[in-house]
Amino acid sequence: MPRPATHGNSRLALRIGANEKATILRAVALKQTDMTDFVLKTVLREAESVIRDAERIKLSARDSRRVMQLLEDPPAPNAKLMGAARTLPPVRR
Repeated sequence: MPRPATHGNSRLALRIGANEKATILRAVALKQTDMTDFVLKTVLREAESVIRDAERIKLSARDSRRVMQLLEDPPAPNAKLMGAARTLPPVRR
């Protein structure tokens, strides 16, 4: 199926073996799409998953308990924190 031209598109070349290409072509046929759409959607989905996992903070059980403790009973602000707060612009409401 021909694809419409898009502005500002870029090419991505891949070197793959015959078996890998045959597997991709089989999946493309089963999805009734073209290779570009299939590869792009699949790669983007995986890329977004990798980014999401990399940007997520993972805490141990001990660290999670410590965060909850600090949220429930925060320490008093020290001089350095109070100084930083004084440099903030006033809040507009």
